Amino acid sequence: FEPDTITYNLAVSACSKSGEWENALALLSTMPKASLELDSIVIRAAMGVCTNSGEWGQALALFSTMAKDSIELDTITYNAAISACAKGGEQGE
Repeated sequence: FEPDTITYNLAVSACSKSGEWENALALLSTMPKASLELDSIVIRAAMGVCTNSGEWGQALALFSTMAKDSIELDTITYNAAISACAKGGEQGE
């Protein structure tokens, strides 16, 4: 069985349900090693995991990575970044 981008997206989404943001980021880091390109869908899923776990800074770091690596930044991605900023504001940081 060879995992693909969809498999990784599902695994990252599963991390969201259990609040395992560290595992979501670990999964992202293994994608290039598996010769898979990061895409906006899987990164947004990881951003959501981080934001929902209170790790809004990690979510914004992922957003920066997308911009740096020229990965598509669409309206949904900007909304995910805004949500992360809102969470940061809620925490007074």
